[in-house]
Order: sequence, then C-alpha cells, then structure tokens
Amino acid sequence: MIIKNIEAKIRLAVFISAGSLLTAIIIVGMNCFYAYKMVANAQKSIYILDKSVPILARQTDMQLNRPAEYRAHVDLFHSLFFSLTPDDNYMEYQMKKAMYLIDESGMQQYNDLKEKGFFNSILSSSSVLTLETDSVAIDMPKHYFRYYGRLKIDRRSSTVVRSLITEGYLKDIPRSDNNPHGVLITGWKTLENKDLEDVEKNTF
Repeated sequence: MIIKNIEAKIRLAVFISAGSLLTAIIIVGMNCFYAYKMVANAQKSIYILDKSVPILARQTDMQLNRPAEYRAHVDLFHSLFFSLTPDDNYMEYQMKKAMYLIDESGMQQYNDLKEKGFFNSILSSSSVLTLETDSVAIDMPKHYFRYYGRLKIDRRSSTVVRSLITEGYLKDIPRSDNNPHGVLITGWKTLENKDLEDVEKNTF
C-alpha cells in the first residue's frame, strides 16, 4: 500500500513538473515573440531633426512602394532613351544612362535604330524628340510591364506625333547610384511605333 502511494506521488510530481516546464516554455516563447515584434516596430521608427526638434517618422515596407518604383523606373528609362536633341554628345550621354537600367535587349534596340539611321536623321533634320508617358501597366506577380506613350518629333518642316507601346519584364537588383530604383528591365521590345499626326509647318 505504501509503495502504491509512493508511485502515485512520483507520477503526480512528474506530471506537475512536466506541466510546469511546458507552461514555462510557452511563457518564454510568447515573451520572445512579443519582444521581437516590439524591436521590429521600433526599427521602423526613425526621428528627423528639425532645428534640433526630433520628429517621429515611420518607415514603410519597401514592397508596398515597389509598384510605384517600377513605374518610375520604366518611365525614366523610356524618357532617357527617346527624349533626344540633335547633339551627338547629349544623345551618347542619354544612352549611357539608359543602359544602366536595362539588360542587353536595350543595347540591341539601340544598335538596330543606329543601323537604320535613326540617330543620324535626328542630327540631319535638327529634330527634337519629346516623350510623354500616358501610362505604365504593371503585372506584379509576373514582374511584367507594358508602356504607353506618345513621342513628339519636332522637325524644321513638320511636327510628328507617334504612338509608342513597349513591353518587358522587371528584375530586382541591388540599388546603385546609376540605378537608384534597384530594377533591371529585361526582354524589352517595341510593340507599336506608328504615326498619329503629321502636321506641316509654314516655311514662309
């Protein structure tokens, strides 16, 4: 009888010990979780000094701003590539900046246009090209974009407005001074580049 009582007490002690250990583990785990959340939230809080007065600011998740950054990147590339003036040095400068934002598909299109005499025609006709963005559609899951814009070609004798539609894909890369958005355009190609208007200028 005594032995049975001892065994029952041992089992009870083991049960209580195991329950206490499990409870302690749960409490420690919950404390760690809440501590992690507090540290993560604190890291999102930054202070900006305005004349020695600290002002609380909040950081936002980078992924929340990514669609806007993608659109800005696509817009910047197209502006650099197509907004040109009849100046060799300026066009070379624009192309050099644009190539930091795109893979080899950009250089391929540049070479194709060069072979067709596109840049020489800008120089010979003293044309000024201005690109106006209509919209940039982004498919986030596929990292795909489609660009819609209007290219105005202002020549001495006429003004031509062209519809420009291109497409491509977007790849995240580390940010740099030459690529502040940290995005690389890949597989870029032109879907449409046709005249919408061709208005002759008075030459007298």
